[in-house]
Amino acid sequence: MARTRSAAAAAAPEPEREDTGMVLPPVPSMDDRSKDPAVWDLIIVGAGVAGAAFAYQQGCSGRRVLLLERDLAQPDRIVGELLQPGGYLLLKRLGLAHCCDGIDSQKVHGYCLFKDGREAKVAYPTEGFDDDIAGRSFHHGRFVQKLRQAAASQPSVTVRQGYVRKLINDQGGDWEEGQVVTGVCYKGTDGQDHVATAHLTIVCDGMYSAFRRKLSVPDVNHPSFFIGLLLKDCPLPHPGYGHVVLGKPSPVLFYPISPTEVRCLVDYPGDKLPSVKDGELEWYLLDTVAPQVPEVLRPAFEAAVKNGRIRCMQNKQVTSQPLHPAGALLLGDAFNMRHPLTGGGMTVAFSDTNLLCDMLRPLPNLANKVATSDATSAFYVRRKPLSATINTLANALYKVFCASDSRAHEEMRQACFDYLALGGIYSSGPVSLLSGLNPRPSVLVTHFFMVALFGVGRLLFPRPTLRGVWLGVLLLYSAACIILPIIWKEGIRAVFFPALAPKPRLSGVQRAMAEELQRAAACKAD
Repeated sequence: MARTRSAAAAAAPEPEREDTGMVLPPVPSMDDRSKDPAVWDLIIVGAGVAGAAFAYQQGCSGRRVLLLERDLAQPDRIVGELLQPGGYLLLKRLGLAHCCDGIDSQKVHGYCLFKDGREAKVAYPTEGFDDDIAGRSFHHGRFVQKLRQAAASQPSVTVRQGYVRKLINDQGGDWEEGQVVTGVCYKGTDGQDHVATAHLTIVCDGMYSAFRRKLSVPDVNHPSFFIGLLLKDCPLPHPGYGHVVLGKPSPVLFYPISPTEVRCLVDYPGDKLPSVKDGELEWYLLDTVAPQVPEVLRPAFEAAVKNGRIRCMQNKQVTSQPLHPAGALLLGDAFNMRHPLTGGGMTVAFSDTNLLCDMLRPLPNLANKVATSDATSAFYVRRKPLSATINTLANALYKVFCASDSRAHEEMRQACFDYLALGGIYSSGPVSLLSGLNPRPSVLVTHFFMVALFGVGRLLFPRPTLRGVWLGVLLLYSAACIILPIIWKEGIRAVFFPALAPKPRLSGVQRAMAEELQRAAACKAD
């Protein structure tokens, strides 16, 4: 007989929004097209974290920007709620630190790990930084709305609600690979299709990007799901810290997103969730996960399962090879994603945004597509050391933190916990990587194999045995099998020797088409 959710929970209607405490008004859609320029400097597809921040910065530079978003109402998501200190530092450089104000955001100073009744508390190494440099956690939708409001405050930025249907070429037709991108066709709030042209189109339409496969060759994996719960009026054991439970089969996260609310994310590995309709998911949370949750959090966790809104989202890992056509560029989750366990996504997005702004800044205008393409060709390589470090850390840590039947893997998992529990340089190094404050690939690889060697040393202490030596060899092999394929996917040259990595270039045909388009525009101007 199938088990179902409690009668009280079943009877309660699911709220339309999880965040009912602070719903910011939609950013008004600027639908008056009478003042639109014939050609925008930039069209940005998607007003999420990366798109809104990039639009704001380009608006500060005086460029005419059309920012298109299919829904300008406040988003309601269970990820993108933790900004690491390195991400906050990058947000400050963009001039957008104020977007964390007025949304009940909480400062986060580090993590506390729980495993088999033990705790390991590790703080972010923020010595030498300004006093305000710390992590920030918040309701994702509130933060995005603040970014959109900042973008809309720039006089040269037009924020418009519209669903982008396709990219267009220089003839006004559907863009195909090998052609020059000159703009987009989008469906406006009036239900009609409209064409907008621009010197450069930035596509950052998020994790469900409709254009990812047109502008890159992506490798997409779905390692797990996040099951999201909202715990209310539940003090954390260590205020101001994220909490990570190294449970079985995979980790459980807790962090504050307002003064009275704690987000819980339960990772569920695999490509299929237990049935929600039949109550299997609820019973999985109560029977398997709840007993592993710290005792002080367990009543609130069980109450959220029984009476709250259980939300689910499939996690993605995306590594892409860019095509980099003239006139267009991919940015944000549309191009690159990592497992969200470490909360590094927004740090990568703000790093990429800063980098792209720096690369475009020397250009007096973006009208010359060949010059713009040449100026940004190194973007996908120069972003690699930081993005690949955070990607590799997130994907490798997720694999290490997941339970396994392999004794060598379990030894690696325990060694990781014990290594961080040592404190000092043993925790500050890895946490500096996780925080985004020191995203150096060499530091990542060094500490990863230090953890493995630490685990081997424990197996050989107080005196080596044949079994201990063999298990140590398997542990090292297990560690190599985790991290090396991830680095290989990111690209060894791009990660460690970016100056030697190949940069995407325009083909001869594309370059000729872009130059012809430039000559035609010049003749028309004359």
